[in-house]
Formats: sequence, C-alpha cells, structure tokens
Amino acid sequence: MTALQLHSRTVSAVTAASCLVHLWLVAGNHHGPWLGILMLAMVGVCLPCAVHLWRGGRESALRQVMGCALAMTALHAVLLLGAPALPGGGVSGHSHGGAAAAPGGGSFGSDAEGLLAVVVLEITTAFLAATLLARLRSVPRTAGLVAR
Repeated sequence: MTALQLHSRTVSAVTAASCLVHLWLVAGNHHGPWLGILMLAMVGVCLPCAVHLWRGGRESALRQVMGCALAMTALHAVLLLGAPALPGGGVSGHSHGGAAAAPGGGSFGSDAEGLLAVVVLEITTAFLAATLLARLRSVPRTAGLVAR
C-alpha cells in the first residue's frame, strides 16, 4: 500500500467513524426527530465519499468531505460558543457527551466537552482531507490515486 493510499484510507475511516457516531445518535434518539433527519442527511452525503476514498480517492470526494467537515466544525462551534444555555441543562439542548442533565443543574460541562471533541474531530477530518488533496495535486496523475 502506498502512502497516498494509506492517507486516503485514513480520511475514509475517520469519515466513516463520524457517520457511525451520527447513526448511533439517531438510533438512540439523542437529539429529537428534526436533528435526527438532519444527521441522516449528513450520513447520506458523507458515507458515499468515504466509500470513494477507501476505493482509491477522488478530488471531488475529498473536497466534499473537507467542506462538510468545515461546515460541521462551524455548526458545532456555534453551538459551543454562541448558543445560550437553556433551562434544564445543556448548550441549546445539544449533547454529545451522553450525560443527562443533573437535577437542579445543567450538564454544561459534559455538553461542552462533547461538542469540543466533535469540533476537534471535524477539524482533524478537514485537515486530513486538505492535506491529501494537496498531495494529490503534487503527484503526476498516473501515480497513486485517481484524481477527478
């Protein structure tokens, strides 16, 4: 396996892992029906790109993964930094930490930690996709991955 193939499969694995986490959140109904539908749509967009990247990579799939990861970074950063804490706990009721709100108090700490972890994961995904895209552009088109 070449370094480009390994890099592509790493981006694919991280993207697929993010999809699995979102499917788990939907299955557990952690965020309610409309956010569940939104997360399923995200999985529908990201999973085909993960498959393309596993099979050999395409510039279009990398751009899409990078764009989606940056959009998710922005969304989760807004939830983390800009959204007011709601009564009953949590940052806008959005929790990736899996902890329930404590009686009489919020679960801001665990919500914030979970959202921060998601932001870090999405930034990492975007970085991996961007670096692979840069590597593909510096390699002749006949070598390594299929660049389209």
